[in-house]
Formats: sequence, structure tokens, C-alpha cells
Amino acid sequence: MIESIIDFANSEGVSYLGMTLILGAFLLETRDFLNSKSSTYLWMMAGGAALLAIRAYLIDEWAFFILEAVWFLAAVMGLWALSNRN
Repeated sequence: MIESIIDFANSEGVSYLGMTLILGAFLLETRDFLNSKSSTYLWMMAGGAALLAIRAYLIDEWAFFILEAVWFLAAVMGLWALSNRN
């Protein structure tokens, strides 16, 4: 079971999904469909960054892992700030 999850996480499909989430959020934000402080934008960024960070970790791409881990943490901190406002 764990091996199949690792195989899936190590697939290029996960990379493309993560990339699509991040690029989609960015494109929607630059076209004024999303605000960079909205929960939808932050969830897309956090999800995409998490998937890419996992993939980077599994393929030993450490600079990319650090980049995505920080991006993930920034998005999660944004989500946390949003939840504390309500």
C-alpha cells in the first residue's frame, strides 16, 4: 500500500497537477478572477506546492524542495491568518 502511494507521488502526473494548481492560481490572480489573499488562491498554492515539494523530495531535488516547502508554508500561513480574522 505505502509503496503504491510513493509510486504515485513519484509520478510525473503529480508534478503536472501541482504545476497546474500553482500556475492556475497565478493566472487567475493576474487576470483579477482571484485575489492573492483569498482562500481559493491560497488553497491552490498550498496544494500545488505540497505536491511539488513531495515530488522534489522523492527525486532528491533539494533546492526545488526548499522552494516549494517555503511556498507551501507561506500559503498555509495565509490561510491561518484568514481563519483567525473570522
